[in-house]
Amino acid sequence: MRLSFLGAAGTVTGSKTVLEAGDTRILVDCGLYQGVKALRLRNWKPLPVDPASLDAVLLTHAHIDHSGYLPALIRNGFDGPVLCSAPTLDLCRILLPDAGYLQEEDARYANRRGFSKHHPALPLYTEEDAEAAVRKLSAVAFDRWGEVGALRFRMRRAGHILGASTVEVEHEGRSVLFSGDLGRSEDLLMHPPAPPGAPDWVVIESTYGDRRHPVADPFEALAEILTRTLARGGVLLIPSFAVGRAQTLLYCFHEIFRRKLAPVVPVFLNSPMATDVTDLFRRSTDHHRLGPDLCGAVCDVAHYVRSADESRVLSASPSPSVVLSASGMASGGRVLHHLRALAPDPRNTILFPGFQAPGTRGDALVRGVRQVKIHGAQVPIEAEVIQLDIFSAHADQADLISWLGACERPPKRVFVNHGEPVPADALRCAVQDELGYPVEVPEYRDTVELV
Repeated sequence: MRLSFLGAAGTVTGSKTVLEAGDTRILVDCGLYQGVKALRLRNWKPLPVDPASLDAVLLTHAHIDHSGYLPALIRNGFDGPVLCSAPTLDLCRILLPDAGYLQEEDARYANRRGFSKHHPALPLYTEEDAEAAVRKLSAVAFDRWGEVGALRFRMRRAGHILGASTVEVEHEGRSVLFSGDLGRSEDLLMHPPAPPGAPDWVVIESTYGDRRHPVADPFEALAEILTRTLARGGVLLIPSFAVGRAQTLLYCFHEIFRRKLAPVVPVFLNSPMATDVTDLFRRSTDHHRLGPDLCGAVCDVAHYVRSADESRVLSASPSPSVVLSASGMASGGRVLHHLRALAPDPRNTILFPGFQAPGTRGDALVRGVRQVKIHGAQVPIEAEVIQLDIFSAHADQADLISWLGACERPPKRVFVNHGEPVPADALRCAVQDELGYPVEVPEYRDTVELV
């Protein structure tokens, strides 16, 4: 067997790993590069393998950095099946067309403003391409072995988000386990990852490979911020990711109000995608910790802002409340209208419930800038700005080591990927020192023979 690391090597984006055995070649994950320009440019370069030579794609989960290159792969010649869990398929139906729409919007904006080197600027793929990609997806059940050519595979729960899976691939009695993105062992909503079993080789993510999550009660921490904001007569604005984070926050507010930790106020969810994902969450109680009754109550905490007109009314007439809106790093979407309206008022609070990537508007705000540019205008920042990084859906270093240490026998080698250089190397050291497993951090386009 042979592994080739074509993405998520030295970075946390663009996940793509080719596994070859016998006459079968598969791709595990098919992610889009995001973030800095040097990485985004890789999306436009030909894949180092011919898409038509791939027999199948196995998706660990639906996040765009794991699934978002699929429309381009299929348009460029891949014609095999894309296999994933049922919730991952449902999420891809929401996320991939939206990604195609945003690609087209970016191209239209570049053409209007004339800043692209290409005339005209073109999208990497279109919404129509994404719809075609979704039709290639097929759902497989957790914990059941399937076949692709000479390979057997099975998917097991990984926590993290709805449908996230580890993927074990076997050939002639030898197996490789891909962690995908692992969830936390004590996540508020998702079940913990399934144990790793006895793989011969492991490819493990390292997003939080150099740190441990803060020990804090999320309900009390969030309630304190809400109470302080309401005492000023203000609005609590939370830029939130639509998948996972928004649903976790709804659960937190349900518990805060139920336990009387803060006054009950309206909670508005103003994101079409988050609304669609929350509807899916309500229908998917087999795939998270909340039973049907509790899940229904959690989802009913929010008032759903479904139209642009409703969004404008909400933004123009703020009253003490909570507003959850995308995007999570304030890089676009409806949250920008709320920022323009709420940021100049010191009674309000802007809460970022997670990591803010360098260069984003969210990063600038948590670093304390006094004004930001929104829709061409400089907006003064007088509201209280808080970052509360306790809601991550990723396993931290302790969780990663615990999961890997549960292998029924030491693997022949561990490959650390999907991490920036410092976290990846920190996890490598921890695996070596605490578990004694042979371990390495592959670089982009490295190929490894598994013997």
